[in-house]
Amino acid sequence: MIFKKKFDEDSLIKKIYKKDRLVRYSYFFAGIVIVALAFNILVMPSSIVYGMNGVGVMVNHLFSIDPSIVILIGSIILLGFSYLLLGRELTARSVLGSLMMPLFIKLTEGFSSYISLAGADPLLIVIMGAAATGLGLGLVFKSGFSTGGTDILNQIVAKYFKMSIGKSMFFTDGVIIASSILVFGPVKFMYSILSLYIISLITDKVILGISSAKSFYIITKKDVEIKLFITEYLHHGVTVLDARGGYTGNHEKMIMCVIPTKEYYIFKEGIRNIDPSAFFVVTDSYEIYGGA
Repeated sequence: MIFKKKFDEDSLIKKIYKKDRLVRYSYFFAGIVIVALAFNILVMPSSIVYGMNGVGVMVNHLFSIDPSIVILIGSIILLGFSYLLLGRELTARSVLGSLMMPLFIKLTEGFSSYISLAGADPLLIVIMGAAATGLGLGLVFKSGFSTGGTDILNQIVAKYFKMSIGKSMFFTDGVIIASSILVFGPVKFMYSILSLYIISLITDKVILGISSAKSFYIITKKDVEIKLFITEYLHHGVTVLDARGGYTGNHEKMIMCVIPTKEYYIFKEGIRNIDPSAFFVVTDSYEIYGGA
């Protein structure tokens, strides 16, 4: 039974990765090119540090070694550790990004000579560099690939130190960014923290998209009235669920529905007017499938 479950999981993963292969590879290479251009034109000249690319920036500053060589060597070392510690399947998904990233950084390094940013606001350069990097990484991750580098390190730390991926990212990127204080000083350190935040924000937006709808989860004693308000006035469907309070054990009704963001205000105020004691949670909805 365990073998059958494992076989089914492998078949599902293979099926997912075979779907829309041309589109996925287009996203991947577009993302790699954008990250590489952002690195050479904006990130490298600004001495901003994050991830494996940040290691390349610091080593180049200290020893004048080509950052693409540093990134390539670091990525190959991490791929070796990944094979030993994470296994063949996980490592295979990181190989392409680990090799293509330093290659395209090398191929696009000459572009910086055609774009002069002398006299530009350093903060603007940092923000644009981080935004472009976030866009590129978002396209790579949306295609189902990885850029390798610290992505591999995050998985290793998460597995062997019993951390979540989020905490491992905070740890590994935190160590790299913190080390930039010794190389570039506190101002560049603060710029690097700002860049990491912008990168994560833009990456999420590219992967998930901009929310065009809101999901409401409403616990109310006036479920009939609220249901009629949603279905008859706003003309949206609802799902009514049986819920029970974790502390009181009381049985209550919970209404779940999805509405366009532009109707958020009228929806929220309608609920508050029908039942001022209603409890509701609102979340962004990025993709909605099914339904009538």
